[in-house]
Order: sequence, then structure tokens, then C-alpha cells
Amino acid sequence: MTTLLFTLGIAVAGLLVGSFLNVCIYRVPRRESVVWPVSRCTKCGRNLAWHEKVPVLSWLVLRGDCRVCGVAISPMYPLVELTTAVLFVAGAMLYGPSGLLAIRLVFWCVLLVLFAIDLRHRVLPDVITFPGIAVGFAASCFLPPGWLSSMIGIVVGGGVLFAIAEAYYRVRGQQGLGMGDVKMLAMIGAFLGWRLMVLTLVFASFAGTIVGVSLVASGRSNLQMALPFGTFLAVGGIVAAAVGEPILVWYLGIYR
Repeated sequence: MTTLLFTLGIAVAGLLVGSFLNVCIYRVPRRESVVWPVSRCTKCGRNLAWHEKVPVLSWLVLRGDCRVCGVAISPMYPLVELTTAVLFVAGAMLYGPSGLLAIRLVFWCVLLVLFAIDLRHRVLPDVITFPGIAVGFAASCFLPPGWLSSMIGIVVGGGVLFAIAEAYYRVRGQQGLGMGDVKMLAMIGAFLGWRLMVLTLVFASFAGTIVGVSLVASGRSNLQMALPFGTFLAVGGIVAAAVGEPILVWYLGIYR
């Protein structure tokens, strides 16, 4: 019973945090405050009543439309809330009530916001990645992976993507990777350390290649179309934080 109540509490907390993440996803790219004014309809500007802000449930009751002006409300809102709840429950199962749970949930929330912003706006705001680097390194001074691995992750993570972006620009004469991707990978290195940062980069590159080839093969894209690499880094970072260590143990065990 205690475990069930704890899990339900974590899930509800995830839904509530997910609602706030939606605010961040909408307002940060527009350089608006995430705390003021209160939530409002993006079409008619009307302040939302409390019963219109219940995570997931309000969207379902309203059938995805504003009850006054009728404008469609993106399904991304309940998806973000549900995803956050799932991540919270998964984190609780993996880490239990601990300091590592708290910092991993912060990390996953940041990645979820960056995933949605990069997917929608093709930008990874410095106002998120720079503080993320600082928070990740500070937390690593007291929690895994430790300050040294975190520092190496920051330097190597940012340095590798910067070198790739610079080489691509010099060879092709055009931008291949944005500096936002560089800062985001450095932030991932700060939270996870250099080993899991490398795993994140490998996973993101592989996933990006598969998606890119699939889009070209289906005729929905061409070789010149830029993919939002931050979205793949976000997914890779979440996977690496959750199951990265067992994957590394398995992979390195092959060569022993």
C-alpha cells in the first residue's frame, strides 16, 4: 500500500510538473516570463479558470478546444504532461527516494523542454542550457558521476560537437550543427559524465540517421533539410540516464 501511494503521488507530481513544463515550452522561445501572467488562451487571451488547467483531464473534457473561442489546443500539452508523469514514475522505480532521483528528474524535465522547443522552433535556448551545465556540474560534486567525470563530459561533449560543426562548415560551406547542440551536449555531460555523454551522442546520431534516411526514402524530406538534432540528444540523454550503465557494462563485457 505504501509503495502504491508513493507511486501515485509521484505520478500526480509528474502531471503537475508537466503542466509547468508546457508553460516553459510555450513561453521561453518567446522570451516571456514563465511565472507571470497566469495561463491564458493563446488565441483570445482569456485567463484560464482553475478547472481548465487540470493536467490531461481538462484537455479531454474540453475535447481539445478553448471553451470560449473554440481554437484547437495542441495535443502536445497532454502528451508532455503524461510523458513527465511516466518519467517521474520510472525515476522512482530506478532510484527510489534519493538525491539522485531528484537530480535525474530535473535533468529529464530539462531534456523534455528542450526536445519540444527544438522540435517546434529549431532552437535550444541558452537560458536553459547554460544554467543546466552549472546545475549538472554542481550536483555531480555530491552525486554520481562525480565532479571529474562531469567536467570531462562538459569539455569533451561541447568540444566534440564544436569540432564536428566546424569541420562540416569548412568542408561544405554551410552550417551543419548549431551552437545550441554543442551547449546541450555539454549540459548532458555535466549531468551524466563523459561515459554516458558518449553513449547519448552515439544513440542520438544513430536515431537521427535512421529518421533522416526514412524521411528521404519516403519523399517527405531531402538531403538538404536540417533535422532538429537536439530532439535526438534529448531522447538519447533520457535513455542513457535510465539504462546507460547496464548497456555500457554489456558492451564492454564483449571485449573481455
